[in-house]
Amino acid sequence: MMGYPESLTDPSYAGQILVLTYPLVGNYGVPPFTKADNGLPLFMESNRIHATAIVVSDYCEEYSHWNASESLADWLKREHVPGITGIDTRQLTKVLREHGVMMGRIVFDDSTADQQAVEQIDYGNINWVARVSCSEVIRYNEGAGRRVVLVDCGVKANIIRCLLNRGVEVVRVPWNYDYTTMEFDGLFLANGPGDPDTCEEAVQVLRKQMSQSRKPICGICMGNQLLAKAAGATIYKLKYGHRSHNQPVREVGTNRCYVTSQNHGYAVDAATLPSDWRELFVNMNDNSNEGIRHLTHPWFTSQFHPEACSGPVDTEFMFDRFIDSL
Repeated sequence: MMGYPESLTDPSYAGQILVLTYPLVGNYGVPPFTKADNGLPLFMESNRIHATAIVVSDYCEEYSHWNASESLADWLKREHVPGITGIDTRQLTKVLREHGVMMGRIVFDDSTADQQAVEQIDYGNINWVARVSCSEVIRYNEGAGRRVVLVDCGVKANIIRCLLNRGVEVVRVPWNYDYTTMEFDGLFLANGPGDPDTCEEAVQVLRKQMSQSRKPICGICMGNQLLAKAAGATIYKLKYGHRSHNQPVREVGTNRCYVTSQNHGYAVDAATLPSDWRELFVNMNDNSNEGIRHLTHPWFTSQFHPEACSGPVDTEFMFDRFIDSL
């Protein structure tokens, strides 16, 4: 029903075609690309659209919202991102759920020549993290308090906002940056697109950090998978992933459940976790892993997005747990 500005600008959707199941899309337009004093966009999750296309059932030509600056269609045109309407998106979703996520293409002309001209890519073998990560170190709230190094694998702006709102200094570094010689109080591993097995450089740096320090580490989404890989666990591809605002998870060891926002196509194989690691959360729909924790060190993660945006904020306490551990 809502969230297309956030989803389209979420770097985790890089290289993907978004299919929205809610039939009416575009009725509240698009907010402006206004930036805060710290340089972060106020209403988006990054500075541009990362999804390669969007598929909707019924596009709303007229929009109405106090904060809208343009229509969804005009925004897509300006960013050179194709969109198509008039598609039975619920039937398409059934196909994707039955057969799993697959390569897709929007074809405007069925001529053989045009189809052959389309670039052929293998999504799983591309390091999408390298394409969306920052290229240099960026600092926020310098000198504000505890210093957190944030590994940018395709970080959503609201993750940075949630950290800054808790009074810490954030040092944002590229995905393969060697931060092990830096002075900091905690390490935060961000979300990102694609297969974590393409990010071996990040895993090696993380493993080096874990071998020489017991400083707190927290990860979200891709961060969960990278920490699991650094610990020695393996990753597998989900049939069609978890991509919605209503994914139920249970905190292991309790009957406490949370409704979460998720966007990932890969998962940690919990059976391969070393003996000093445990699952922290599990998915109530398919029992897949939703977070891990170390038994003695302050290292823990969530596969879901506690910062949501868009989505529920039931699990934003994960940031408080991390701040408390610094």
